[in-house]
Amino acid sequence: MKLLIVFAALLSISHCFTKMYLQKGKSIRERLEEEGLLEEFLQENPVIPVSKYSAVPSGSNELLINHFDSMYYGIITIGTPPQSFKVLFDTGSSNLWLPSINCQSPACTNHATFAPNASSTFQATNRVFYIVYSSGSMHGTLGYDTVKVADIVVPKQEFGLSVSEPGNAFYYAPFDGIVGLAYPSIASGKATPLFDNMMSQHLVSQDLFSFYLNRIPSTGPQAVLTFGGIDPSYYTGAIQWVPVTSQSYWQVNVDSVKINGQVVACSSVCKAILDTGTSLMIGSSDAISSILKLVGLSLQSNGMYAASCDNLDKMPDVVFTINGLDFPMPSYAYTMPVSGGLCKSGFGHTGDFWILGEVFMREYYSIFDRGNNRVGLAKAVEFA
Repeated sequence: MKLLIVFAALLSISHCFTKMYLQKGKSIRERLEEEGLLEEFLQENPVIPVSKYSAVPSGSNELLINHFDSMYYGIITIGTPPQSFKVLFDTGSSNLWLPSINCQSPACTNHATFAPNASSTFQATNRVFYIVYSSGSMHGTLGYDTVKVADIVVPKQEFGLSVSEPGNAFYYAPFDGIVGLAYPSIASGKATPLFDNMMSQHLVSQDLFSFYLNRIPSTGPQAVLTFGGIDPSYYTGAIQWVPVTSQSYWQVNVDSVKINGQVVACSSVCKAILDTGTSLMIGSSDAISSILKLVGLSLQSNGMYAASCDNLDKMPDVVFTINGLDFPMPSYAYTMPVSGGLCKSGFGHTGDFWILGEVFMREYYSIFDRGNNRVGLAKAVEFA
């Protein structure tokens, strides 16, 4: 009888987690396209996704480049009484930052800003932070306050308050700020990341979090971020576990990338970063050029690689082999429907390593396990 009680208690703990439902908004790219400003913006601000990982930041500098195509965001509150903000939960960076009420940049005028004087629990510091991104640099100050994510309350969380956000990138962002979920080793100013405080304060039952990104958001939730657990209602089959190879970003080794059994990239293993702050699957220019040609995605008059959506059934899978395990990406997963009956490419190119962004994670429920330094991947469910 005693064993049954213990087992029941353990079972209860294993299912104790906090779910946060995320919303899918229009990306910066989509906003610029709608207003006819995309071409001019790209000429002035070349988007280089891989630059986000080009160096490990030192001191108070954090390289934070591309959230250009990111679309999923959630609501958090900071302060007493609480002030609400839309934030991007980013596994490719480690800092929490928000616009300050003292920021006069255009990007701060159309987003929610934090008012330190309105919070009785805010603690200021004399430390500054800098964030470098594609169209300039952001700077501000660091402070502490109470952060609430869903029903998790984290007291004395350090976060950045921007006082300058030059350029237009964040002006068109659907989110106000960013919550970094990578390792503390890359945190600007040596700030403790939000999830690290959740772990150290025993606010989660397991030292992991997981993402479900719905490929068809009109069915079921648009996206769900689960803190402290794994929700079996969002995946099918077994979870495949892959070790993290660098405790900075969520980096894993890709053994190869194949199409119809032929290796088309990563013939001698390459590194890849799972990043919710990047939309596309990104590899080297040569690798992506080969993949686009082999799957039948061709350059359109508007500069976009696409194919007729009617041809998806004829297009082959792109198979990522990670730690000896195959993760196929069918044509419906690596393309996205746009106007005119076309399905555009979900691939991007630059750099000498891979970024597995939202396109990949819409196909695979993704678990980020800090307790064991590993990533779990399982086939994401599709809601009818």
